[in-house]
Amino acid sequence: MTYPRLFSAARVGAAAITAGVALSGCTTASDATAVAVEETTTTPTTRAPRLTDESGRPDITFDPCLDIPDDVLVEAGYDPRTEDSADYPMEHYTFIGCKYRAPVAIPGVIRSYGLGILAGNVTIDEELAKEGDIASESSVNGRRALLEYDPTPDNTCAIAVQTDFGIVIFDRLYHADHTRTLTHDERCGGLHDTVALFEPFIENNPGKKPQ
Repeated sequence: MTYPRLFSAARVGAAAITAGVALSGCTTASDATAVAVEETTTTPTTRAPRLTDESGRPDITFDPCLDIPDDVLVEAGYDPRTEDSADYPMEHYTFIGCKYRAPVAIPGVIRSYGLGILAGNVTIDEELAKEGDIASESSVNGRRALLEYDPTPDNTCAIAVQTDFGIVIFDRLYHADHTRTLTHDERCGGLHDTVALFEPFIENNPGKKPQ
C-alpha cells in the first residue's frame, strides 16, 4: 500500500452540508375553549465529508481546512489566508488534506515553516507498517501517535495521530535559510506542541466555517 505524506497545492470546493427540517404540529379546539398546540422538531445541521470512497472504511469526519479555528492556527504560527486544500480519492482508502504557511521569516531569527495536514481512513498500524523504518511510537494528549523522522535531508518531520476514523498526519516542512543539513531539533522541535494544540479539534467539532 502506498499513499501520500506530502501533497500538492490543489484548490478544491468546500464541503457540502445536510440541513435539518422543521416540522410543526396542529391546533385542536373544544366547544368552550380553543387550545393551540405546536410541536417543532429540528434535525441538527451536519456536514457531509467532502470526499468518500467505496472501501467500507469509516468516513473521514475531520476536515483539515474546516475544523481548526483561524485563531488557533494563528496561535500556532500559521497564516489561515495561506490555506490550500488537496484530495486523494483512492479505491481502498481516502485522504483529504490542507496546508498552511507561516506568515513571516526573518533569516537567523524566525524560521519559516509549512504545515501539511492529511486526514485519512487508514489505521495507525497501516501507517506504522508503511513508515516503520522512520517511525517511533509517541502520544499526543493521550492519543496514540507516531513520530516520523527521516534522517535524510528532506527538511520534514511528521506526527501521525490515531483517530476514530483512521489517522491525521501533521507533516511540517522547514523552509531553511541556509544550505547546511538540518538538525533533528530544527526539523521536529515544537511540532508535538503544535499537534497538541490542534488535537482537540479532530473529532466532535462543528467546524470553523459554517456552510
